[in-house]
Amino acid sequence: MKTPAEFLNATEAAKRLGVSVKALRLYEQRGLIAPVRTSAGWRTYGPAQMERAREIVALRSLGLSLAEIGRVLAEERRQLGATLAAQQSVLEIRMHDLHATVEKLRRLRLDLPADHEAVPATLAQMQAQSPETGPGLALELPWPWGGETFTLNGLHPLTYITGPLGSGKTRLAKAIATTLPGCAFVGLDRLEETCRLSATRRLDEDAALRSRIGTTVARLVDDGAVASSALIVLLLALEADASAFVIDMVEQDLDAASQTALIGHLRDGRADRRPIFMLTRSNAILDPGALRSGETIILCPANHSPPSEVAPYPGAPGFESVAHCLASPEVRARTQGVIAWRAGVA
Repeated sequence: MKTPAEFLNATEAAKRLGVSVKALRLYEQRGLIAPVRTSAGWRTYGPAQMERAREIVALRSLGLSLAEIGRVLAEERRQLGATLAAQQSVLEIRMHDLHATVEKLRRLRLDLPADHEAVPATLAQMQAQSPETGPGLALELPWPWGGETFTLNGLHPLTYITGPLGSGKTRLAKAIATTLPGCAFVGLDRLEETCRLSATRRLDEDAALRSRIGTTVARLVDDGAVASSALIVLLLALEADASAFVIDMVEQDLDAASQTALIGHLRDGRADRRPIFMLTRSNAILDPGALRSGETIILCPANHSPPSEVAPYPGAPGFESVAHCLASPEVRARTQGVIAWRAGVA
């Protein structure tokens, strides 16, 4: 059936917009656009629909999620300036990270040894000398290590703390939180009902905070996360006025998709680079082969040897031990109730 000249079918509309027909259907499913139906039920796009679609495509080209675009359109564009400013901050951080990675590649190509056996050591040294790290950290280790000193070469935007059950991860994390001035410790008590109710009250009382958390949750949902109370409380904890954060078992009560979306956000979606230390045993949170510049791993060995930084490259000391500590979110969920044989050491 022919449509009026000013109306286009889905294929024609998609071609003019430079997107796929599937993208148009997705915009419709998200309630962003409503095509006009012919008497036979075919979708058509008139001038009003095409104008709306062009706006959506333009905002998508800036990196906004469909959820963010929906809010911009629903609020008659009053929030467009703030949304674009937030997106600019995220993109500027990514650009900085890309420049740093390019510089690392350049230096690595110049310094790459001819001896292949020496490559892991060269990579580990490059990681330790990363220009993105802040001032270092030195602390006296608590029991069960017996007073040894633990030193970090620098404070990274993301630091993963892992190790088997009973290796002392939580004790190390609390010692780091105590040693770093202004550091906030985000414990598992965040999952208790009283903390969740307190978080709800904070959001109810602070409209700006509620808007920021809502924007972040919408981005994560776009990436596959489930908007659970555990996720919201964790994001809210990261809004605290702190110089750094230590998070106990960051994956707790989050499904696999939410964990993947969360680590993507912590890596790429933050508008600041305050250091975050995360305890984890989930391979959805920590993939040693996928670490980027500005990330590092701390391993707490099973035999209570002192914790150490592990370079994220096969062959580096401790790399295989880290891999053996990690499991899929499904396996971690099944073993959630398992505790270490030595009480009080996590």
